[in-house]
Amino acid sequence: MQLVNGSRVVIVGGGPAGCLTALHLLRLAGESGLSLDVTILEARDFNRPGPGGCNKCAGILSSGLLRNLETIGLNLPPDVIQAELDAYVLHLGGMQLTIHRPDPARRIVSIYRGSGPRLGEPPFPHSFDGWLLDQARERGANVRRARVQIVRPGVRPVVATAHEQFEADLVVLATGVNSRAPLDPAWRYHAPRTEIMAQDEVPLPGGLIGDGVHIFFDHPPGLIFGGLIPKGRYANISLLGRKLPPDAVSDFLEGNGLASLLPNGAPVLCGCTPRVAVSAASGYYADRLVVVGDAAVTRLYKDGIGAAFATAEAAARTAIGRGISKHDFAAGYRPVCHRIATDNLYGRLLFRLWAATRHSPSLLAAWRRAILAEADLPLTARLHTRMLWSMFTGDEPYRKIFWLSFSWPALRSLWQGAFNHA
Repeated sequence: MQLVNGSRVVIVGGGPAGCLTALHLLRLAGESGLSLDVTILEARDFNRPGPGGCNKCAGILSSGLLRNLETIGLNLPPDVIQAELDAYVLHLGGMQLTIHRPDPARRIVSIYRGSGPRLGEPPFPHSFDGWLLDQARERGANVRRARVQIVRPGVRPVVATAHEQFEADLVVLATGVNSRAPLDPAWRYHAPRTEIMAQDEVPLPGGLIGDGVHIFFDHPPGLIFGGLIPKGRYANISLLGRKLPPDAVSDFLEGNGLASLLPNGAPVLCGCTPRVAVSAASGYYADRLVVVGDAAVTRLYKDGIGAAFATAEAAARTAIGRGISKHDFAAGYRPVCHRIATDNLYGRLLFRLWAATRHSPSLLAAWRRAILAEADLPLTARLHTRMLWSMFTGDEPYRKIFWLSFSWPALRSLWQGAFNHA
């Protein structure tokens, strides 16, 4: 099964995974002298404020993703960027630990997936997803406002909306995990396991570092971590935890002393409870079907759009360079998804180690002293700063961070931190 001149590729979902797949397909097809009909079907208007235009995401772009976008000629415009992030401030047990960017070249920014909070005021922020969809359209993709009801298998898959149905040579599913995958059960696709987050938008609190992400661990009960991310006039609150109470955001603000920093108390501007994938899907490729983005696999807790870029590129490269059969996707696409899933195992270990560290006052104090001792060292020698920065930003593979944490220089500096205290 091969794509040929005039083949129709239908992409279900116009978020980053879908748009990036379209961009990669059009680029690689052009390099191969192949002319494709690439159509993106997306029901939402990303230029609307509130849930109607939002993809339910904290909205941080890693330095790796920014570099990857530049490799395909996409330079993020300044009006899409809400904040340049230079530091992560960790709050736990009454202590603050500031982790500055270990390398000036590692640029991290915050964006809005839609056009800002539901109760925000003009001028509304520019949407990252809307900009990316425009880039796909400008480079040759057909974009249609339509909601896909079902995709049926066949000699050529049939894509059905409320008003029409048509055949495709290849269907790319990019609906994420917060929308129902419109696949006929005969495809035997099973979505990833998910966990639920609590998110909200508030006016930017006064008295906080304007270019820093603040991470909290203590409140509410069951919290794994909570982030407060500056975005222009606003701040995004993203809470990840187990069995969080219905009023988790209010408890978070009150318990961490943030409510008093907000104008007019703690106004709720836009709230949601998105799902985040914590495992890989099964059945995420078949003859003439491939699933990309977090509907297939994503990085654990961090850098979801970076993973969308990786899966989109691998799927497109397989479709153009190998073919569009199940066998082709197993050979060219599955290994990329498997690497991401395997890396997430190291991520789980790292978050468990961090949980053990923050519940041990002596070990946490040793970590803090090790980080402070690194302040005057060359960038390449700031190991603990780099590890924490990368773990909370997704800026490096979890596997790399894990083994770095057990390297002799890292263990020696941690031991020195504990010994100097003694």
